[in-house]
Amino acid sequence: MNIGLLLFIPNRDVENRVLAAVNAAGFDVTQAQARVLMRIDQEGTRLTVLAEAAQVTKQTAGFLVDQLEKAGYVERVPDPADGRARLVKVTAKALGAVPVANEELARIEAEWERHLGKRRMGQLREALEMLGEITDPYR
Repeated sequence: MNIGLLLFIPNRDVENRVLAAVNAAGFDVTQAQARVLMRIDQEGTRLTVLAEAAQVTKQTAGFLVDQLEKAGYVERVPDPADGRARLVKVTAKALGAVPVANEELARIEAEWERHLGKRRMGQLREALEMLGEITDPYR
């Protein structure tokens, strides 16, 4: 099996489990919406930047942001750096899902550590962090 697939399968499992936990807690978001939400900076992010970071078209990002805005998870506010532009910002409602997601992530990491062992889990984290240095364009 190639390395890309070996990385993808556990990542997809994490995404699915975190989304299931968030949805079970009453936050009604899709995976596509969650991927956009995770890319919004604390100060807010322009739609074009969100589209690029989520690797979707500007139209798709706009559609997802429209859905998130109607559900109360984001708001559009004026960009202080450019009065003509707007920023997408997360709301308190969206921030309420963060502890739920973090708890599920902690459960997953504990499960992986039990399976791999503490040393291997540490090595996995270290290796992935090192790979992030050369693969993450938003680092």
